[in-house]
Amino acid sequence: MKKVVVCDPIHEIGFKILSEAEDIELVDASKTPKDELLKIIEDADGVITRSPTPVDDKFLNAVKKLKAVVRAGVGVDNVDIDGASKKGIIVMNVPTANTIAAVELTMCHLVSSMRAFPNAVNALKRDKEWNREKWLGNELYGKKLGVIGFGNIGSRVAIRAKSFGMEIIAYDPYINPSKVTDLGMTYTTNFDDILACDVITIHTPKNKETIDMITAKEIAKMKDGVRLINVARGGLYNEDDVLEGLRSGKIAWLGIDVFNKEPLSDHPFWNEENTSVTPHIGANTMESQEKIATQAAENIIQAVRGISYPNALNLPIDTNKTPEWAIKYLELTQKISYLITQTIKKAIKKIRVTSYGEVSEYSDSLLTFAVVGAMTEIVGENVNYVNATFLAKENGIELETVEKSNENSPYKNLIQVELLTDTKSYTISGTMFEDNFRVVEIEGFELEFEPKGNLIFFRNTDVPGVIGEVGMTLAKNNINIADFRLGRNKKGEAVAVILTDSKIKKDVIEELSKLKAALSVHYAQI
Repeated sequence: MKKVVVCDPIHEIGFKILSEAEDIELVDASKTPKDELLKIIEDADGVITRSPTPVDDKFLNAVKKLKAVVRAGVGVDNVDIDGASKKGIIVMNVPTANTIAAVELTMCHLVSSMRAFPNAVNALKRDKEWNREKWLGNELYGKKLGVIGFGNIGSRVAIRAKSFGMEIIAYDPYINPSKVTDLGMTYTTNFDDILACDVITIHTPKNKETIDMITAKEIAKMKDGVRLINVARGGLYNEDDVLEGLRSGKIAWLGIDVFNKEPLSDHPFWNEENTSVTPHIGANTMESQEKIATQAAENIIQAVRGISYPNALNLPIDTNKTPEWAIKYLELTQKISYLITQTIKKAIKKIRVTSYGEVSEYSDSLLTFAVVGAMTEIVGENVNYVNATFLAKENGIELETVEKSNENSPYKNLIQVELLTDTKSYTISGTMFEDNFRVVEIEGFELEFEPKGNLIFFRNTDVPGVIGEVGMTLAKNNINIADFRLGRNKKGEAVAVILTDSKIKKDVIEELSKLKAALSVHYAQI
């Protein structure tokens, strides 16, 4: 059993997912005083935290066998990532679950910045003042919107703003310009182009590069009457300098959801008429909280099992400079490598990762992730991204990367993981369909399925009646088939990948192996 401690409140669906996992011991410490929490986490394999729980020296010194921390949300300001890395603890967040919520709050502030909407509402409801002339606003249509950071949130804000008829200027040195230009927007590497916009919104992480990204120096270059929006992280705009800009009239409006210090009982911004302020509610929708809890629970389960570490922040790559699509391929590589090792059950002599297309640029990292996937099954829970290649070589496993063009491939990017034993080579190939992991080939058989859940791999001679016999065998054992994928070759063989709703016991695999057409039967869980 793996012990998972939930340190802070999350949506009830997260607790449900954790409690239903047969190999997880769930401890709900969401209401436990923080000084008592240190005793509870001492023997934890994984923890889920939110803002109230600092993962600091005290926290890290209290744990003895912690493998992973999942921050149920985007920001990890309260997590000592370097300290966790030194102890071999993987730190993950849930960066996309609140995307739509944050995007829509940005749009609320964006519209309010032009129409002084909160002030008009308050004047009518609170002060009983009907004064249409006082609330003469501006239109978004035709205005220039400067978007700093064109990731999950920034890009979606831009798309929505464009539908209002705004002209979009995007600044993000870590993306391919085509991500912007393909949407009919303007990409710039000159930050002054952003400062010349009518409205500026920021959607970046908080780090040394982005803290105080807007100060008096930048404000001086802006248009008179500029509007500023920040629902990302506190400190990206210098609060003192922005306050001065508001009071001087240089800044016509500030829409802000995040502050340097939180929570707050008072702030100078609250006394200014030309502001809309919200108490860090970017993720506060029912839908968002449910997604956050679901992803946090699923991610910590995968992490303590050693399957994968989705959205890990202390990986052997620079996540600020590695595009999201590439990080997805790294995770896919680890998954399919882990999948192969469960099916072969033999000593591995070599791990080879072949990459096709643009993803080949990250071949070294792909290999590291493949090694983590393979070594997890071989050496157990002590493997991580730091020691994986060392453990592989210590076990006499040769490592190799191959980069190939995708000229003759139907896929823009493709990963093939190959594990070689003394007698045979085992391969699985995978790709991404939008944001979905897909296996598209197993040992030369073309078929497509998602590497997730309880999976039976049934290889057989390609003769009539096999599917029926497999189905009857599983039905007799009260096992429901959730999905059935089939691949065939020209040698008269076929392979089926069967996704089931429940775990498969050893005797069921043995029973399937006795079917006349069966060549091999393996079971994997991922």
